[in-house]
Amino acid sequence: MPSMFIADLHIHSPYSIATSRETTPEVLDLWARRKGIAVLGTGDFTHPTWRRELADKLEPAAEGLYRLKGSCRLEDEIAGSGLQPYFIVSGEISTIYRKNGRVRKVHHLVLLPALEQAAAVARRLEQIGNLHSDGRPILGLDSRELLAIILDCCPEAIFIPAHIWTPYFSLFGAYSGFDAIEECYEDLTGQIHALETGLSSDPPMNWRLSALDRFTLVSNSDAHSPAKLGREANIFNTERSYTAMRRALENKGSGEFHGTIEFFPEQGKYHCDGHRNCRLCFKPAETRAAEGLCPLCGGRITTGVLHRVEELADRKEGFEPPEKQHFESLVPLVEVIAASAGFATACKTVMKLYHKLLRQIGPELYLLRQAPLHEIETVAGSVLAESIRRLRNGQLAIQPGYDGLFGKIKFQ
Repeated sequence: MPSMFIADLHIHSPYSIATSRETTPEVLDLWARRKGIAVLGTGDFTHPTWRRELADKLEPAAEGLYRLKGSCRLEDEIAGSGLQPYFIVSGEISTIYRKNGRVRKVHHLVLLPALEQAAAVARRLEQIGNLHSDGRPILGLDSRELLAIILDCCPEAIFIPAHIWTPYFSLFGAYSGFDAIEECYEDLTGQIHALETGLSSDPPMNWRLSALDRFTLVSNSDAHSPAKLGREANIFNTERSYTAMRRALENKGSGEFHGTIEFFPEQGKYHCDGHRNCRLCFKPAETRAAEGLCPLCGGRITTGVLHRVEELADRKEGFEPPEKQHFESLVPLVEVIAASAGFATACKTVMKLYHKLLRQIGPELYLLRQAPLHEIETVAGSVLAESIRRLRNGQLAIQPGYDGLFGKIKFQ
């Protein structure tokens, strides 16, 4: 029977650059339980060593999905044992190439129904570039040709342009992307049904482009460490299987894809324009007035996601489509605890309370979204309960992120 569940489809393995060595199948399973994630991407299916580890430690579960073998499962009193996360084969692929007179750098999220299909895709891509040096391989291949190869190897594949607004590596990126999706994928554009909006944008920002109306908007953590899982995620209203999830993404408006869990876009590290070295954060109008140059040092201001959305938008800010997609904006629980108490997120006091809340109330995403406030107050006190109430109502101030710096939150 269909039921709501949370899925985080885009993560990375320890074989990607700048990722935690703890990102193993066992620890991913544990943190998925801590977060309340029912379906988790494997990440990095193109990397041969990671693929072998997945084959050793996972076993088939529902159709097209896997689960961790019982012998590998880590017992953890914080996570509990109620949820059995499933894994979906996933990977991110970077393409860098010249098209229409410009260098293009576009990242893509690919989902597959089995590790056998992952091996088939990898065999084809090994003929084009090195799959061993990075879990997110960089290929000198046109994005349209990558899509053609993926579909040729596995017609059931799900192909999603990744974090589509990121300035340097995305479909609409200010420095290496395109102004229209058809420029990138040409005659195969119709094979794409979903777009990943990224941490620095949310559905209302994407609603400003009528060209995106037909696409399902998805959000994922793009996590490089297990603790970052679920910072953005998707809510499905269907059974847990590859075919059902693929159908939900392809049939926008059916209700099978319920919506997304989002960062507040200001939290994202490329939301506003800015110059990191000079600690300068600008709104798009200020950047235009400065002719794109930092008034403090004369260096180039990095164009943020908000600026790029405004460049391509054909609707005014605040536009809402008739059948708008559900979304919820959240802040990771450790950040809520830290902001409420005035501590750093990594301090022992914050983590101790985080563990206590999960142990006594439930997974993080349940706690942030649905847990009764009186239960939170009983376990953690009135200050944190009030902060979560304000979070649920959007009552917080955010110093926006820019030029690679995450935004900072403050509860009003």
